[in-house]
Amino acid sequence: MADRVILAYSGGLDTSVMVPWIKDKYNLDVVTFTADLGQGEDIEAIRQKALKTGAVEAVAVDARNLFVDCFVFPALMAGALYEGRYPLATALGRPLIAKLMVDAAREFKASAVAHGCTGKGNDQVRFDVTFQTLAPDLRIIAPVREWTMSRPDALAFAKKHNIPVDAKPESPFSVDQNLWGRSCEAGVLEDPWHEPPEAAYAWTTNPAKAPDAAEELEIEFEHGKPTALDGQVLDGAALIEQLNQVGGRHGIGRIDHVENRLVGIKSRELYEAPAASILHTAHRSLESLCLTKQAARFKTMISQEYADLIYNGLWFSAFHQDLFAFVASNQRYVGGTVRVRCYKGAVTVIGRKSEHSLYSKGLATYDGQAGGDQFDQAAAQGFIRLWGLGQQTQARQQLLKGGRGFELPGLSQG
Repeated sequence: MADRVILAYSGGLDTSVMVPWIKDKYNLDVVTFTADLGQGEDIEAIRQKALKTGAVEAVAVDARNLFVDCFVFPALMAGALYEGRYPLATALGRPLIAKLMVDAAREFKASAVAHGCTGKGNDQVRFDVTFQTLAPDLRIIAPVREWTMSRPDALAFAKKHNIPVDAKPESPFSVDQNLWGRSCEAGVLEDPWHEPPEAAYAWTTNPAKAPDAAEELEIEFEHGKPTALDGQVLDGAALIEQLNQVGGRHGIGRIDHVENRLVGIKSRELYEAPAASILHTAHRSLESLCLTKQAARFKTMISQEYADLIYNGLWFSAFHQDLFAFVASNQRYVGGTVRVRCYKGAVTVIGRKSEHSLYSKGLATYDGQAGGDQFDQAAAQGFIRLWGLGQQTQARQQLLKGGRGFELPGLSQG
């Protein structure tokens, strides 16, 4: 019996062609692996296609809740948005798929793993680094980095090997999607001056054509994780699916972003992430109630590091474990309810409450009635004197010494 390879299999032209191509070139029996992360495809149909294409075994797993609970929600808790915009949908899915492929390799006693990533993208890094970290003994095969086949070449190869190919015309865009978001690139999007055509969007209504009536939602959180929507307790996947529907209906979550890829190039990416946009907005608002000033400020640095770590394929690292230890501790009091309004492409927080709230109306109010204002305004004078003492001392001893005036920044002397 020939050695085996576990191939990440989507059922598309490239990965279908890879089944006989790998067998011919490397003399390896191919076991395909397909994970359902909420991309909206029939994974059983994909599994059957893999077997018809020549796979000796075909594995298909529903990993939606695993994806949400162990990858998406930790990233949400961390506030991870790459370069402040991208919710990292694809980047979060790759390490999970790679981990499950390693598990499959052990189960089927495979000596290699394979994927369909190009040599120009980020996903090759996320797959390869995860494989090399979790199973350095496994050989990594990346056919697209090796072969020189054009699409017509691939179609001819498929015809020669009796591989079923969808008759629908090729999309002008390259698309990847899962529960947490949809990415779209290539075609006219490669010109950053070109406005994205409506054909590039699939999940979201054009905000100009969204309903004229706003829709309000109440989202409940515990320890930084969303747990219920409008009073109904839901598992993570179901909650995200509902928010994608509501947000998409109102045109929320369109992101047009020129980002810095790990391989050193800039790429124009179009993302749709209705649920992610709503949840990140609600989560940040709840944090404003529940985190101290110092914790919130420091968290912004952690959020950037966390996003970079995910984007750069370093999920399975000790550094990630260290960062998440902080995030889990930081989020232990981030619980409560946030009310948001969805309208014409925008999600707006219109209310938030928490039993752990650090906001005190008694301290913040300007109500002059007896018992209304609990803040001791008489204490402010002494506080201000001490707060500014260092600056006053420096001005007296340096800046204003000898009759000099204070020079405003940016004004030339003379």
